Amino acid sequence: MIIKSINPFSQEVIAEHELLTNAQLNQKLLLSEKAFINWRSTTFQERADKMRKLASVLRINKDKLALLITNEMGKIYAESISEVEKSADNCDFYAEHAEQILRDKIYDTPFKSMSVYDPIGAVFAIMPWNYPFWQVLRYAAPTIMAGNVTVLKHASNVMGCAKAIENAFLEAGFPEGVFQHISIEIAQVEDVIASNIVQGITLTGSEGAGSSVAAVAGKHIKKTVMELGGSDAFIVLDDANLEKAAKVAAQSRMLNAGQACICAKRFIVTSKIADEFVFLFSKNIQMIHQGNPLREDVQMGPLARLDLVETLASQLKNTLKQGAKLVIGGEHEGCNFQPTLIDFVTVDSTAFQEETFGPLATVIRAKNEEDAITIANNHKYGLAAALWTEDRARAYKLARRIEAGNVFVNSLVRSDSRIPFGGIKKSGYGRELGEIGIKEFMNMKSVIIE
Repeated sequence: MIIKSINPFSQEVIAEHELLTNAQLNQKLLLSEKAFINWRSTTFQERADKMRKLASVLRINKDKLALLITNEMGKIYAESISEVEKSADNCDFYAEHAEQILRDKIYDTPFKSMSVYDPIGAVFAIMPWNYPFWQVLRYAAPTIMAGNVTVLKHASNVMGCAKAIENAFLEAGFPEGVFQHISIEIAQVEDVIASNIVQGITLTGSEGAGSSVAAVAGKHIKKTVMELGGSDAFIVLDDANLEKAAKVAAQSRMLNAGQACICAKRFIVTSKIADEFVFLFSKNIQMIHQGNPLREDVQMGPLARLDLVETLASQLKNTLKQGAKLVIGGEHEGCNFQPTLIDFVTVDSTAFQEETFGPLATVIRAKNEEDAITIANNHKYGLAAALWTEDRARAYKLARRIEAGNVFVNSLVRSDSRIPFGGIKKSGYGRELGEIGIKEFMNMKSVIIE
């Protein structure tokens, strides 16, 4: 079976990729098994040397890799460059800190006792197309620095990126089988999960995909980390710096053409300042120039696929029918969807209840601070949130009440190698990045010596 890679801006077929047969897949898994036997025995220094080399390979080739990202999924070239650079930084972070994070933990007991961290085998990753390098290196760098190996099933429209990442690992000197991408059908996923070498599964994707994979993993008693959907709240209180909040609001919603789980999607604004915020927000959105993602003067490219446009257009249409008011945008052509802002959205509307994956911003007007927090928590997702207020003490108290895996005060929501990242509710479970992230797929083994 052949998968076609289609440029979302031009709609041209830019590559074709062949799926693995079951026999070829089994050979890949066998290679992982053999690679793990040797890789788990390497020192942290040996792994770190190769991981730093990988970071160098990514940086040296960032122009070529960024062009590949833009051609396959449509984000603007500058964002693609930043993605490759951030991926390289993550490699450097874990090369520098993995050994210290995974040092033995000694307990205060009458006898000698400790916890040690052992690698578990292969981590099977199912990754999305919206950040085709960052999502992969986010999990792969800590996983491999910990002594595990990995197999990657990437999204079908970014197979070129998957191959490029594997080639970068090989160029950096990693042994064959430490990092492999596998081009497989959904029907073959359970075979990978069931294999003896695979001891953990990490998935970033939709709620439906996560639910299905978690069920299969549970059947085979395999640990999972899930980063799923998000409908992030962006809460603006009466005393917020509205100029700054509106500027960051546009950035947060429209980055990557709105195609990110951590994009702000529900802008919950207290009624006292709602009119002014909407005015400033719309001004910032109007300044976004959409077009060819390879042009320097363009700030937003197309959505990645035509079906994504159709879904977003349907969500917008339904929400307007339900009483929301169109402020700006709303039109689409091909994969290009105008940056769009709608006001007077209610908690029962489609755009509130569902995740909108594209450049559609929704404003919900709250009576006051208490109402804003209630509205923010009234959702099945709980990935991240932003809170805008000049009162830092109040911000801390309110942040503790927001039901999300991450809360950013007066700041753009983002991931950082140093800080654990993940969600609650239907946004998933487990954490990536930071100290917690590298330990998710380790065997924390207690050792007691009398």
